Amino acid sequence: MNRVTLVVFLKDRLFYILVNLFIIFLSVFMLLLERERYSKLKMIELNTVIYFVVLALFFLTLWLVFDYLRMRPYYKQLLIAIERSDGLFTTAIVQEAVTKEQRLAAKLLEEQHRAYLDELGKYRRQQELHNHFALQWVHHMKTPVSVIDLLSQEALIQSQHTPEDQRQFAASVQEETERITSGLEMMLYSARIDKFEFDLRIERTALHELARSVLNAHKRLCIRYSIFPRLDGEAWVETDPKWMTFVLNQFISNAIKYSKNKPGSKSLLLRIEPKGVNATMLSIQDEGIGIPAHDISRIYEPFFTGENGRTTGESTGMGLYLTKQVCSRLGHTLSVSSEAGKGTTFMVSFVSQGIHKIAQDHK
Repeated sequence: MNRVTLVVFLKDRLFYILVNLFIIFLSVFMLLLERERYSKLKMIELNTVIYFVVLALFFLTLWLVFDYLRMRPYYKQLLIAIERSDGLFTTAIVQEAVTKEQRLAAKLLEEQHRAYLDELGKYRRQQELHNHFALQWVHHMKTPVSVIDLLSQEALIQSQHTPEDQRQFAASVQEETERITSGLEMMLYSARIDKFEFDLRIERTALHELARSVLNAHKRLCIRYSIFPRLDGEAWVETDPKWMTFVLNQFISNAIKYSKNKPGSKSLLLRIEPKGVNATMLSIQDEGIGIPAHDISRIYEPFFTGENGRTTGESTGMGLYLTKQVCSRLGHTLSVSSEAGKGTTFMVSFVSQGIHKIAQDHK
């Protein structure tokens, strides 16, 4: 390794050595000219010129030896770091910086290494979230598949069914397939959220028409569980219709999920109302079981199911997390109020200037 460091050192100092040799040669040339000019007076002897050359080369060599001994630990650490370049902490090996230039380079490497570890940690966290969600999703999808399988076996065993039994059977199968479809959609949007800006199309959208279409998609479940939806108000807002449809689907499916087991009829109110000159508020109010006060602060955390999710056993803990992420990236403000046993209201605020935040964040 010493030979390698010496070769590297000499290559690095080659220009410096050549410049010094040129100065020595130039000085000798000038001395010889002066000697020739005053040859009769013998002012400059040849031995003096030789002595000057030897002394200059001696001091040059002495300086190179000193500089090499000073720089050798630094070169050794660099070579060791290069040999271990497959590790994450190789930059920590280089600690023997001598010159200010080397210290600045070491500081730059340290900052770049820190930024690299931050990015790596972020991607690892995202990968863990995706892996955890995939495992949870598979676990939750096993339930509707098992129910459909049991219903199919029962249909094969019992050949005689009344029309009412057949309708009930078809409704059960349809509900389970809708759960599978909802789970597939959740998985799809979870994969897309990391590349949100590539799947974004902001346009002026009729919010009331968007909400009405989502309500119509859930009409059958609303009828089955005695939930009476109502839409009040109209407004045009700047948003992405596809992503906003996903958000509304999450709100309404949650409202149905946590309202269906309450006895009697329940209401589901979607209200659109202006809030100032450039703002619109959409509220989704249900009469479900509500969210316990101690869970409200955590409902947007990934995989947090809370007390209600553990009770119903139908929650993945990703719906509201993705909803919050989508609203934040679209520049919409999301808030919630709830009372246990009485219902929950989610509110989405659309501000026309807020949509420009997206363009600034992705420049």
